[in-house]
Amino acid sequence: MLTYLLRRVGIGLLMLVALTVLVFILLRLAPGDPVTAYINPSVPMSPEAVEALRIRLGLNQPLPVQYFAWLSAAVTGDFGYSIQRGGAPVLPLVFDRIGPTLLLMAAGLTIAIVVGVATGIISAVRRNSATDVGLSVVASLGISSPAFLTALLGLYFFAVQLRIAPSGGMLTPGAPFSIGDLLAHLILPASLLAIGHAALIMRYMRSSLLEVLNQDYVRTARAKGVKEFWVIVKHATRNALLPVITLIGSTIGVAIGGAIFLESVFNWPGMGLLLVNAVNARDYPVIMCATLVIGACVILVNLLTDITYAAVDPRIQVS
Repeated sequence: MLTYLLRRVGIGLLMLVALTVLVFILLRLAPGDPVTAYINPSVPMSPEAVEALRIRLGLNQPLPVQYFAWLSAAVTGDFGYSIQRGGAPVLPLVFDRIGPTLLLMAAGLTIAIVVGVATGIISAVRRNSATDVGLSVVASLGISSPAFLTALLGLYFFAVQLRIAPSGGMLTPGAPFSIGDLLAHLILPASLLAIGHAALIMRYMRSSLLEVLNQDYVRTARAKGVKEFWVIVKHATRNALLPVITLIGSTIGVAIGGAIFLESVFNWPGMGLLLVNAVNARDYPVIMCATLVIGACVILVNLLTDITYAAVDPRIQVS
């Protein structure tokens, strides 16, 4: 196990380096001059002053030199300073946004897992019934709905028309902090984030459970007189969860993409909103640091998924 973990960590570090190289190149290939992000448009600057700023920032150097200069500083924890926020250090700024994003994703994925697994079991047990058909139709709609469309429709109906949920933010401005206020702001974006993932989990759970229910050991358990409830829960569901666990791990990256849209729509103060604002302002240091943190989270979750998969199924050995 230790050898496996060390190898996976090494591969993960190489993937992070490759990710930073790709993002760095894409930022430099974007239209426009990077130095303009550092210039206040209301303050005229002479061409000589602009060129002096370019030299001071190292933007006159070849791309490989610029990248390795950034990487050598990043490994020491120095990710530079935010252009958009008046020279604030980037790393504390990004870390302040991790908590709200993790809270939103954890709530959304928890809802998705509970609803998806439960409805998948119900759909498989009641195969070809009206309940199965209805859940399958709802799941198809959930899978085919883009995150931005779901977010906008949910905001319009539940916050604007029905007024049963706040329209944005994480807390009520000016009000003292309370768990109830936080949950009131969290429930709508978390539920909208969960829709697509719950639908996908439900389809996988249904398909996997139907396959397991046709296995010989399930028929043997029934022949021994084991109650149907325990046949489903103890014998079938655990084995049916194996592909679902892999799916849940792989959806973390997709959930991050959905969280970016949701945080923008609901003005949720997380990594997604920070990244969108940084892209709009061409705040390169924030974009690089936020991308690196998001990539590290995805790689870590995939590693934990593999370990969990091996723990659930003792037949699997990591090597």
